[in-house]
Amino acid sequence: MKTMEGKIVWVTGASRGIGRATALMFAKEGATLILNAREEGHLKEIDAQVKEVSGNAPVLLGYDVSDPVKVKDSFHLIHKKFKKLDVMVNNAGILEDSLLGMLSPELVTKIFSTNVFSVIYHMQYASRLMAKDGTGSIINVSSIIGRLGNEGQVAYGASKAAVIGATLSAAKELAPAGIRVNAIAPGFIDTDMVKQLSREKYDQRLASIKMKRLGSPEEVGKVIFFLASDAASYVTGQVIGIDGGMLV
Repeated sequence: MKTMEGKIVWVTGASRGIGRATALMFAKEGATLILNAREEGHLKEIDAQVKEVSGNAPVLLGYDVSDPVKVKDSFHLIHKKFKKLDVMVNNAGILEDSLLGMLSPELVTKIFSTNVFSVIYHMQYASRLMAKDGTGSIINVSSIIGRLGNEGQVAYGASKAAVIGATLSAAKELAPAGIRVNAIAPGFIDTDMVKQLSREKYDQRLASIKMKRLGSPEEVGKVIFFLASDAASYVTGQVIGIDGGMLV
């Protein structure tokens, strides 16, 4: 029997990068998947890949994670369809760089709405579904920048630090209900975000990694999978760095 057979797993930001790699990992182990992206059309590729590796069709949800009404509506839909949720992976997020002196209120609001408020909304509704069965695992994707900071990323770093704070508080609150809450803090991972960097910035960041290479989305997905699995049944309130010894 596959390790995730019979489990309902929800992954936000599943159309590419870490989200897509994570979704495929769960699919291979028999999970029933709920996959989110801002537009449902962006999920066509992962939809086909999941069907190929598992033979099961995922539920595709196109909505903006920062919209509390859309989040609530999506959870109502899933409640009607499955009546349960076993794993929630809050992966969706945006990376917007700006020097402190150039930060606009609009950009700060955008970053926090997508990176922080969305995590809180999803944890709130996910925990209600999980509490009915007295079990569940929530994994929030933070960043090494949320732990150590970085110049030009005050708002982004603050948002990812807030994800850690929300994770630690939710872990304490939800533990009596049998729900585990953990976070991961990836470093320099080979995703579409990396491709946007100038060659100079790319080389600088690569040089700061003690293992002298980028991490892969699959390597991040393996840690997420571990935290969701029974192998981590006594693990909650933790923040796990996945950075190859990166120095910021």
